[in-house]
Amino acid sequence: MERRNEDKRELSEQSDSRTSAVGISKESQNRDAGKSKLPHEVNRILAACEDPHDLDLLIRLATSTGGLINDEVRKVVWPLLLGYRSEESELTGSARYPLDLPIHKDEDQVELDVNRSFIYYPKDESERQLDRRKRELSSVIIQVLREHPMLSYFQGFHDIVQVFLLVLGVDRAPTAVAHISLLRIRDFMLPSLSASLAHLNLLPTILYAVDPKLCLHLSQTRPFFALAATLTLYAHDIQEYGDIARLFDFLIAQPAVVSIYFFAVIILSRRDELFEIPAEEPEMLHSVLSKLPKPLNLEALISRAMTLFEGHPPESLPLRAWAKISVYSVLKTTRESVRNQTLEDGEDLFEYQALQLRREELQKRAMATIWKYRRSASRMGLAFLVGIFSIWFSRRVGLDPSFGLKKILEVFRKFRWKL
Repeated sequence: MERRNEDKRELSEQSDSRTSAVGISKESQNRDAGKSKLPHEVNRILAACEDPHDLDLLIRLATSTGGLINDEVRKVVWPLLLGYRSEESELTGSARYPLDLPIHKDEDQVELDVNRSFIYYPKDESERQLDRRKRELSSVIIQVLREHPMLSYFQGFHDIVQVFLLVLGVDRAPTAVAHISLLRIRDFMLPSLSASLAHLNLLPTILYAVDPKLCLHLSQTRPFFALAATLTLYAHDIQEYGDIARLFDFLIAQPAVVSIYFFAVIILSRRDELFEIPAEEPEMLHSVLSKLPKPLNLEALISRAMTLFEGHPPESLPLRAWAKISVYSVLKTTRESVRNQTLEDGEDLFEYQALQLRREELQKRAMATIWKYRRSASRMGLAFLVGIFSIWFSRRVGLDPSFGLKKILEVFRKFRWKL
């Protein structure tokens, strides 16, 4: 049963009435497949919500066995973990198409993906009910994209958003989706896939840190097998609603890099199975690793992921893997809580990282061109040095710096025909 002001009452009422409010949602209880805790556990979580200094406690509770118990609690806690209070989401109103804003370039793909949504959950709903949910899902996604047009939609984003829609409802989902998009999965919504692949490149180094033999066995298999799962926060692969909601408790509470550690422990849990496949068959290994094992023992995997993360933090990974990550990546900007980050901060970080990626792409193209024409380029090397020296010298003696630039242009003109 959806109630528009549920979380506001939960924050203001006494603990005994809060327990009652949390306990009455049959839909939430069904979704969580009977996973419940004693009322005092619910009270403990909600009491922590009232103290702005208790976020660390909320993080521990969201990570501990059972997580946040049910959706009524999640409605209150998820916004706090994402860096805002739930009251803020009410200011935006219901999800809607902002008709006064330009159409986002990816809206056609959004509609294609939305038509493939709600396959596994919620269960036992009529076609009419599912059609309504799809309209709401489309509305939430398009609202966020139009209000933050720099974001690039990726296939599978709808899998993430549908979880937020089911937990928070159509009124509150847009604010949460905007926060997770800009502050926690921003790398996946950049114009280039490069930042997303940087996440995957941490996997081999994590495995090497804890199990060099297994890492060597998988060395011929690129970590692309983890792309679909990590890109969608596992929402594309996990088919039980209670499981994905529980996993979101954990992933939202922890730094973004923990999602990679979670996949690493999935790999480690399949060690014996993977060694049965020859290392010389990378295609077979890729096929096995690209599908999550069933069933998933979520609580054990979460516990092992935290142990691995704390025992081998990203800063300690070999081969300077962490140093290669952009300072603008969510992998680094979520190492501390996002409580002090705003959507405007997320947009700024997005622009900085997008600019950095464009520069890196230009550098790669330039190096590729130089390598292709390396014989002609070697003849030009001395002339380039002369030009650069001219810039330096002109500055030293007070001449116009354009003098040196003109020298370089003359070099380009002279050798252009050779390229």
